[in-house]
Amino acid sequence: MSTKENAAVSQLLELLEARYAIRVLWALRDGHPQTFRLLQDSVGGITPNTLNTRIKELREAGLLHHAGEGYCVTVSGSDLLKRLGDLQAFSVKWVASQAKKK
Repeated sequence: MSTKENAAVSQLLELLEARYAIRVLWALRDGHPQTFRLLQDSVGGITPNTLNTRIKELREAGLLHHAGEGYCVTVSGSDLLKRLGDLQAFSVKWVASQAKKK
């Protein structure tokens, strides 16, 4: 991977590592707009202030926007979620393997 590619990955990971950032995107993965309150409930445990901050950051990054009915992912956000879709299948296998160890 080139230096430029490494920098791009680092920049994206820095954004996604922020508390609840991935969970906010994940809550919107079905493509249906969510109001602020519904999004807060969908994420669970997030304070209004933190949600406001994550929404602002994700909007500035071009991954989230506000439509008439609420917040939803952009085309770029949808692309990212599609790529993270394998995470769900992996996590189920991983949790099962962890349970076997106990």
